[in-house]
Parts: sequence; structure tokens; C-alpha cells
Amino acid sequence: MKILTKDTVKVLLGKDKGRQGEVIRSIPKKNQVIVKGLNMYKKHIKSTANQKGGIIEKERALLVSKVALVCPECKKTVRVGYQIDKSGEKHRICKKCQTILTSKIKK
Repeated sequence: MKILTKDTVKVLLGKDKGRQGEVIRSIPKKNQVIVKGLNMYKKHIKSTANQKGGIIEKERALLVSKVALVCPECKKTVRVGYQIDKSGEKHRICKKCQTILTSKIKK
């Protein structure tokens, strides 16, 4: 999966279309990401001995196909490519401006 935690993404489809946020968690097996403050839903919680009951808001997972990565340099939604340098390290790069997004990707 090309979108990792702490990446800034823009939502392409759904009720939060056009909004940006930071990825809190990525779930590669389900091809989903959880974005901070986006795709919220309300959950009713019954009170127990340890916690108070009420209504809380939580983030729901989004499919990776519904979000696009935002490059920190060019501030545009971009596709991600990979590049291996001379020392053998693999880097994620921006396809538009060719800047390195992250280094030392696990092979």
C-alpha cells in the first residue's frame, strides 16, 4: 500500500469530499486508512462502572481508492512512485515533482 501513517491525504469521494487530513492508521490487509477528523460517525455508549455513558464521535476507515496523497513540496494530489538509490535503499517519490517523500522503506 502506497499511503502510510502520518501522510497528508485528500478525500476524493463521499461526504468529506475535498477535505484534507492526516492518516492516523493504515490497514493494508483491508486496503483502508483512518484519517484524523474525517468520515466521523456517532456511537452511543452505555454507562458502566468505569466510564460515563453518552454519545461519542469516532473516525471510520476509508478505502485507499477514495483518498489521494498530498505532496508536502508541491501541495498537489499526486501518485506515488518508488526509486532505489545506489546504496540499495528504496524511497517513495512524488511523480509530479520527483521529491523524496520517505526513505528506508521495508522491502
